[in-house]
Amino acid sequence: MRRWLLIVGLLGCLDAQAQSPVWALKGAHNTVYLAGSVHLLKKDDTSLPPAFDRAYADAKTLVMEVDIDDVDSPEAQELILQKGMFADGTTLRDSIGEARYARVVAEATRLGLPAEGLQQFEPWALALTLTQLEYVQLGFDPDAGVERQLGRRAHADGKHIQGLETLAQQINILASLSKDDQAAFLDETVTEMHDADRETQQIVAAWRSGNAAKLAALMTEDFRNFPSLYFALVTERNRRWLPQIERLLKADQNYLVIVGALHLVGDGGLLQMTRAEGLEPRPLQ
Repeated sequence: MRRWLLIVGLLGCLDAQAQSPVWALKGAHNTVYLAGSVHLLKKDDTSLPPAFDRAYADAKTLVMEVDIDDVDSPEAQELILQKGMFADGTTLRDSIGEARYARVVAEATRLGLPAEGLQQFEPWALALTLTQLEYVQLGFDPDAGVERQLGRRAHADGKHIQGLETLAQQINILASLSKDDQAAFLDETVTEMHDADRETQQIVAAWRSGNAAKLAALMTEDFRNFPSLYFALVTERNRRWLPQIERLLKADQNYLVIVGALHLVGDGGLLQMTRAEGLEPRPLQ
């Protein structure tokens, strides 16, 4: 799903008047900002909502899903190749069936990916590859995304960056999806690709304005038929991240936590989870 790379998405459960992609949690001696991000932006549309600048200026440390410095390392590329290819002789056609395979080949050919190279990819890895190629053709740039922009600023300003999980943990989540969920993930990716530009621009516009209701309408439809996929990619990870965020609230410095907006709000979202723990996230204007 293209939302996995963006990652934006949510359900409802926000105050109607709240119009911000960044929220503040107050600790005894500090503030932890929770920011919903999009991982890709167009090269001619790279400005971030003002709340990001305010939270960044007030934070000493940035916390991302994965430390951005780890993503482009040679070790990371080796791990992706190792986990993203069949190791037991299975082929993509075997895994997803002839009908799905024909659709995937058609999209891969359109994007310039040779059909003969597809057979070795596991469905989740191919879904991400196709998504990346589609977004590059549409003019989206990973270097323009929220994490990379703020990561460059943090390096220049001497601010520390850390991750909520390792890249290996993140990849293992996808690699551990069931055969059916992987096939559904790839199938949904192929289905959505031809409408990606229009819908993504709508999503980015709603994100910029903090329009939670609009984001909810745009984002939840993908997962309605795949509750197990939503649980694995969103809810379960949020449950692991929540104790880390609670520990940050006991520190003496301010933090900016940046996660895909899919993780921030809605059913199983971090805002819901922090409220359940008696915390009071407030939108940062």
